[in-house]
Amino acid sequence: MNPIISEITAAQVKKDITPFKVGDGVRVHTKVREGDKERVQIYSGIVIARKGHGIHETFTVRRISYGEGVERVFPVNSPNIEKIEVERESENMKARLYYLRDRTGKAAVAVKTRENRTEAAAPAAS
Repeated sequence: MNPIISEITAAQVKKDITPFKVGDGVRVHTKVREGDKERVQIYSGIVIARKGHGIHETFTVRRISYGEGVERVFPVNSPNIEKIEVERESENMKARLYYLRDRTGKAAVAVKTRENRTEAAAPAAS
């Protein structure tokens, strides 16, 4: 990116972003304006893609709503995003999880989750 543009946009880049990656189950808290009121709406699902860098970075969250797959793209640095909570971490092997679009039911959210490594490594007491 042009150094002049990156210098100008550096003030708008959020510093306190929760670290998350593709495959994680997240809850995105977004500010919604309805008339003169503002409220927080939660959108939860699986992150299937992260694109861009700097001020232009976005991520796509997919969920199943009433049997239909719904995807929403969020800018990471948007002032309308209040916070991002990571519900569950994953062990994915791909940068984009577009293959989840072809799945239905429980298979659509079946991503290998990260377990606590110390418990798995400890031998079982008999």
